[in-house]
Amino acid sequence: MGDDERVSFVIPSSLEEALEALAAGARPIGGGTDLVVGARQGKTPLPTSLVAVDRLHELASIESTDGGIRIGAVVTHARLMVDPTVVASYTALADSAALIGSPSTRNVGTIGGNVMNASPAMDTGAPLMVLNAVAQLQSVHGSRTVELSDLWIGPGQTSAATDELCVFVDLPVRPNNSGSAYVRLEYRRAMEIAVVGAAASVTLAEDGTISDGSVALSAVAPTIIEVVDANAVMAGLEPESAAEAIAVAASNVAAPIADLRASETYRTHTVGVMAARAVKAAASRASGEAIGVPVNRTVGVGAAK
Repeated sequence: MGDDERVSFVIPSSLEEALEALAAGARPIGGGTDLVVGARQGKTPLPTSLVAVDRLHELASIESTDGGIRIGAVVTHARLMVDPTVVASYTALADSAALIGSPSTRNVGTIGGNVMNASPAMDTGAPLMVLNAVAQLQSVHGSRTVELSDLWIGPGQTSAATDELCVFVDLPVRPNNSGSAYVRLEYRRAMEIAVVGAAASVTLAEDGTISDGSVALSAVAPTIIEVVDANAVMAGLEPESAAEAIAVAASNVAAPIADLRASETYRTHTVGVMAARAVKAAASRASGEAIGVPVNRTVGVGAAK
């Protein structure tokens, strides 16, 4: 942005006003933890027209629905990590929210912003995927439901139109005897993004074996990815055996890059380790064991400080 350019900043009083601003070319901003940082680092210029959505009360609730829960797009990570329903039934999402950035980031960063930023290293992405979440997008022309695998099309890229706003994230009801967990590899605690991460959802049969399961991985591909054969790999196995098998499957599906934080070989190996730990923690929670949020801190995975 040049010195002679000015930023138009709109604070709408309703969702309808926000959507009209988007239709006119504005870009939404919630907590701004991605948009502002990206502009400061020179990755992407700050848009010349912004519409603030963080004060829209219509998008600030976590509500139970007949089919699960509906999370408003401007709900912060700090709320997600302590919300009783999220912690009890959608625990992997609480795990991930508790690991995001610093307390200041968690208190302003929003779930909608995280989803629409589409970073392959985002912490909430893998948990949302294994929990079968969908995004609700809305514009002045109407609304639609989008599967996350269809929404995320590349690093920082979504299939959403420029005038569409993520308004809700919907998660279906959880099966009985199920648990979930998110585990990431990190070098230090504060202000860190995942070197690699893995989320798992597990449902246990009466005999304690896994009857259904899914695993998703972060920071090992251009988008968050699922281990597509995870259920076939784990079904019928004891959790320990399932974890060993999924470690191999996760490493096989990974296609990471090498950068200053980790090599391709290191990421390929460690994502398997994280996937195995996520499966074990999810299975333990499914069996009724209380493992606090986040898993990383409770069981000593990752950085000590």
